[in-house]
Amino acid sequence: MEPVRDIRLLLAILAPLIGAGVVMAMGKRPNIRETCSFIAAATLFLITASMIPDIHAGKRLYCSVFHLLPGLSVALRADALSMVFAVAASFLWVLTVFYSAGYMRGDPGYPRFFAEVSLFVFAMCMLVLSSNFLLLFVFWEGVGLCSYLLIGFWFQRPSAAAAARKAFLVNRIGDFGFLLGVFLIWVTFGTLSYDKVFSDQGFLQLVAREHPGRLELICLLLFLGAVGKSAQFPLHVWLPDAMEGPSPVSALIHAATMVTAGVYMVARCTPLFACAPTAQLVVASVGGFTALMAALIAVTQTDLKRVLAYSTVSQLGYMFLALGCAAADAHLATLAVTAAMFHLFTHAFFKALLFLSAGSVMHSMGDVIDMRRFGGLRRVMPLTHLAFLCGAAALAGVPLLSGFWSKDEILAAVAGAAHEGEPYGAFFLTLQIMAVLTALLTAFYTFRAYFVTFWGEERFPEEAGEHPHEAPLVMSVPLLILAFFAVGIGAIVGPTGLFSHYLSQTRGLTRFAEHAFAWGPLLWGTAAAILGIAGAWLAYVASPDLPQRAASVWRKAYEWSLNTFYWDEIYQALLVRPGEMLAEVCRLLDQYVVDGLVDGAGRVAMMFGRLLRSAQNGLVQSYALYMIVGLTALLLAVLKAWAGP
Repeated sequence: MEPVRDIRLLLAILAPLIGAGVVMAMGKRPNIRETCSFIAAATLFLITASMIPDIHAGKRLYCSVFHLLPGLSVALRADALSMVFAVAASFLWVLTVFYSAGYMRGDPGYPRFFAEVSLFVFAMCMLVLSSNFLLLFVFWEGVGLCSYLLIGFWFQRPSAAAAARKAFLVNRIGDFGFLLGVFLIWVTFGTLSYDKVFSDQGFLQLVAREHPGRLELICLLLFLGAVGKSAQFPLHVWLPDAMEGPSPVSALIHAATMVTAGVYMVARCTPLFACAPTAQLVVASVGGFTALMAALIAVTQTDLKRVLAYSTVSQLGYMFLALGCAAADAHLATLAVTAAMFHLFTHAFFKALLFLSAGSVMHSMGDVIDMRRFGGLRRVMPLTHLAFLCGAAALAGVPLLSGFWSKDEILAAVAGAAHEGEPYGAFFLTLQIMAVLTALLTAFYTFRAYFVTFWGEERFPEEAGEHPHEAPLVMSVPLLILAFFAVGIGAIVGPTGLFSHYLSQTRGLTRFAEHAFAWGPLLWGTAAAILGIAGAWLAYVASPDLPQRAASVWRKAYEWSLNTFYWDEIYQALLVRPGEMLAEVCRLLDQYVVDGLVDGAGRVAMMFGRLLRSAQNGLVQSYALYMIVGLTALLLAVLKAWAGP
């Protein structure tokens, strides 16, 4: 089907951009900030939602803005894959505006917050609606810049400023690889347009035969960018520190949109990755390892938001694990992409809910987020308790909730890859075991956070005052709305086949026969969720002293998990300190060698100047003598030349 020109795409990206401009221009006026942000968010949501029926009918929408270079234009395109992002991001933005009106009230940077969030949503929309790799990269960087500003929103705090710098620098490593991948696409295909690069699978296979290893290298470089943006090992270290930003930022950016950009990019490039099985194996390996590693770290963390941050890292690993399963069989590509995007979709709701609930706890506890300093909050904060419970149950994969359906799809994809046999059967069987173990740990650490925070004796920190209370309605209502979607959205679009049928409209994803219902992965996932929740209840409700006894028995393992496997210390020793030493050597070379040469040249000129200074005495007689001596020397030279040798 030919693409259909649609002006709604241009209106969609203008809504957050105009909203950011109005907030920056009129942010000091009362209620202008919230009103403008809400209008922009609602406009974006309504426009993107209005395009869903057209996309579902198989239409491909585009809007050309202007031509940049011959064969390369700034154009927007919408399909099923991009609309998953756009609708989820705009809906969460609407709820975040409401929530932030209460959470950020009274903050000196109140207008700046709404302006920066609006700019972020604009960059994110441009990223997912771009029609070529160049535009994708430009707004990939734009999203990173906005994230830097929002992580360091409270830049007066040294920890927030350091976290923003860390996120920015770590992401530059991945972005450098991503840029090299874009260059290599241009060299290989002579274009950066999605439609031209992905148009013919036969041509991609021809390129793979004529240039062995070229597509693998392109995919690995692109995946390096995804590793940085989506906080996968070894570039995962920035995301937990990013929790220094406001809780609405964590909910909108680092749970639902920015960090999932890497998953979107790999899913978008499925036709490329389908011709690069080695790269897909790397994607699956990194995803599976990151999922398990982050889950092991989250088990012992005491900061509620950091538990959720490592949970995000782990769930993103789950998505990449699903995307890599197509290496076992090309017919698994559609199932793998659908599973990853379905989990991304449900994850956006329940993880945003958990972050906003944590923000509500933090707001009530006087900005204290250390779970060791409070407890028994279910009676004090009943609405927040209900919302957090819904989000925790969905994340843990409790049967019939959103996380259950999407996690089952991923486990089914991994099981399908494991059952394909040689040459990758044993490899994916190992990843399947890791995925089930990750599911068990996810249920355990999620309900550990729930029980420690909301059960047990009532304990409040001094910063909370004498009478901690529930968050105001402007913060509680978005929690209840998100709780509804966290519980039910998966059942609405998952088992009914709505999501898979909708996503199959994406160009480049061939509709294969529907896979049979997999009882094995479902039973393993359900058993993992039940065991994890039961273990958390036993350890933190029935026998509260059990964690301390377990920590004393497995002390080394506990310390490694608590200290995040010392990744920061390892990078500090292997990269940061050698880099600082190299920088110091360069400084000394610059100061004493380069500057010495420059200063030495100046000193030589000064020495010659001093020698000639005495001749400049201001006496006419001296100048006349110099002229006579010079003229005499000139005449002698001329006479000698005439006389010959």
